[in-house]
Amino acid sequence: MAIRAAASADIPQLLALIRRYWDFEAIVGFDALRIELVLQTLLAPTGSAGAVWVAEEAGVLAGYLIVVRVTSIEHQGVMGEIDEFFVLPEARARGLGAALLAAAEAWLRQQGCVRLQLQLHKANRSARAFYERRGYAPRADYELLDRALK
Repeated sequence: MAIRAAASADIPQLLALIRRYWDFEAIVGFDALRIELVLQTLLAPTGSAGAVWVAEEAGVLAGYLIVVRVTSIEHQGVMGEIDEFFVLPEARARGLGAALLAAAEAWLRQQGCVRLQLQLHKANRSARAFYERRGYAPRADYELLDRALK
């Protein structure tokens, strides 16, 4: 299995994986056209909003990781945030997730990013264990709040 930066040609397979992820996490509102437009922005050669990596074998994608860049005064620089990260259930426990995460971390370091953060569903214990084995931990005394702007 190869880990590589995603390309525009990957968008159809990425959309199928993203749909699987949204179903897995029970995320509502999947809109393939809108997601495709966001992917095109992330994959544009001149884009600096973020990056996408895929795990591929024989032309078939088995996982992906999307990271976006955020400028932070508190952390005094640019941070990465994992927006989405998914490996097909049948491809798990083979090191793909670890390799995708390592690729993102290496790229963020090269970009001069100072931190990588992510959101995690409270009930996803296996994902929490995966991240904790790699040095990630909850930020003490902080909780994520959000609000839709549309």
